[in-house]
Amino acid sequence: MKFIDEFRRSDLAQAVSARIQQRSKTPARLMEFCGSHTVAIFKHGIRQMLPPTIDMTSGPGCPVCVTANTDIDKSIALAKIPGVILATFGDMLKVPGSYSSLQEAKAEGADVRVVYSTLDALAIAKENPDRKVVFLGIGFETTTPTIAASVLQAEAEGIRNFSILSQNKVCPPTIRALLDLGEIRLQGLICPGHVSAVIGSHPWDFISREYGIPCVVSGFEPLDILQGIEMLVAQIESGQSKVEIAYRRGVRPEGNRKAIEVIEQVFQPCAASWRGIGIVPGSGLKLRPRYERFDADLAFDIQPGPTREHAGCLCGEILRGVKTPADCRLFGKACTPENPVGPCMVSHEGSCSAHYLYGEDHGE
Repeated sequence: MKFIDEFRRSDLAQAVSARIQQRSKTPARLMEFCGSHTVAIFKHGIRQMLPPTIDMTSGPGCPVCVTANTDIDKSIALAKIPGVILATFGDMLKVPGSYSSLQEAKAEGADVRVVYSTLDALAIAKENPDRKVVFLGIGFETTTPTIAASVLQAEAEGIRNFSILSQNKVCPPTIRALLDLGEIRLQGLICPGHVSAVIGSHPWDFISREYGIPCVVSGFEPLDILQGIEMLVAQIESGQSKVEIAYRRGVRPEGNRKAIEVIEQVFQPCAASWRGIGIVPGSGLKLRPRYERFDADLAFDIQPGPTREHAGCLCGEILRGVKTPADCRLFGKACTPENPVGPCMVSHEGSCSAHYLYGEDHGE
């Protein structure tokens, strides 16, 4: 635990906070893209350590939260097909689609199983040769390499009853889409550390180059985030705009070449639907033609039916940074972690969940 403790020392955090307080003169709105950053910021009281010049805004960076109802409905419809075993990470179970959730589908008899890795899903396929096992591929660049590796392993071992329902997404195109919407004005962006550990810092260069917004890749401990904010403030006050890495122990500018190669071998870019943002070209991943036999979208006739959004839920606006959970009339009342209406309250990385658990505006 020594390594974590070093990044949570209150005396060091107070010292960084004091430097930020002293240096920050220009009002600045900073966005953390990643849901893990959002949770850490609330859990460790980082907002309270910042001067009034700094306004922190949460972005869309939770893969569960940004999955559109159309894709959730498709997953539920697939799980209900006779003979199918749907393997999924546990955080997708309670996410409500248009009319139901995977958890409700499971209660009604669908064979939905929680796994902790794609290897678990492959093991289920081996143990059930007469069933069709589909892994629900949800996540950003962080989890995609392991999903791609599972496809390669299934091919190598001749596992023919295994497939992927790919709802994987990549982040840089969506940052561009978010900025192009013009709904929010940012003076700094905290780039996701996990994603950057795979793709590196170079894919964020366009943000500073084309939009003039300073960027810092940050880790997830309190001192990581405070250091990232301090670096952003330094750029803002000096009139600079560049991409810097505050998370050197996890991120290299060129990323993880091996992980990138595995992704590119198995997947190719496609358009994807993001909750609250819509269709973003190049922000999704689908299996390349060579691996199409592992594509559940092609293997099954999936009929999810019409899609609808839940009345009053502001998850879409919250993910775009134009609303906060406190703006939602359902927050803390009709929508709680025990009875979530939207995915931002379901996911442990969701903004609504973080506000509810650690914020001062949980509506009670």
